[in-house]
Amino acid sequence: MQRYFANISPQETIVLPKDPAHHLVKVMRAKIGTEIELVLADHCVYRAVLTETAPEVKLQITKRLTINSELPVSVVLACGIPKTKEKPELIVQKATEMGADKIVFFDAARSISHWQENKRERKITRLQKIAKSAAEQSHRNKVPEIKYCDNLDQLLDRYQTTKRVVAWEESAKQGETSALSQQFQRLRTGDSILAIFGPEGGLTSEEVMKMNSAGVISVGLGPRILRTETAPLYFMAAISYATELL
Repeated sequence: MQRYFANISPQETIVLPKDPAHHLVKVMRAKIGTEIELVLADHCVYRAVLTETAPEVKLQITKRLTINSELPVSVVLACGIPKTKEKPELIVQKATEMGADKIVFFDAARSISHWQENKRERKITRLQKIAKSAAEQSHRNKVPEIKYCDNLDQLLDRYQTTKRVVAWEESAKQGETSALSQQFQRLRTGDSILAIFGPEGGLTSEEVMKMNSAGVISVGLGPRILRTETAPLYFMAAISYATELL
């Protein structure tokens, strides 16, 4: 069943916003009586039936569903800005499907690409649309927030989560295999975790030392060197397994 998000308080009759209304009626060619799922401002899922298509698209709420597809912990992914525009889009789409709560891009020491201030808002808006589409496709209860930080200091100051880890390739090269698992084992339902990843070329030792001094734990992601767009997805798969499937 098609799912849409609408930042509207729960009420008996819903006027669907412009974008999802256009998709439902013009793209999906829905008719009066078509049933869909709506996620409203309370992050709950409702079954609704299409009652009007013009001049506004209106739906009647018929049932609140007891569906929760969110991870039991809140995951904040922080990625050094990759050098191509396709990589942030891939990270956002797939991390949304896998349950990330927030996805933050920050200007790391080795970032080749930099998001200029006059273009930054447009980039974030586009990534937010990708996240919304992926959340609908994967039947999430919420759309992840897409954020930006000017530098590592700003990132560490803003995101004071329950646990904080950094994927550090030197840890993997040295054969470290248990730190990530240990952090997962200490997580409890409702906790939050910040996971930090470098851009192409990785993080500098100075950046990692700064993070370690701030209480961020260095972890390895196995013996293979992962691309900047692969590492956060590896992490999402691992935390899903650790918190949902074990």
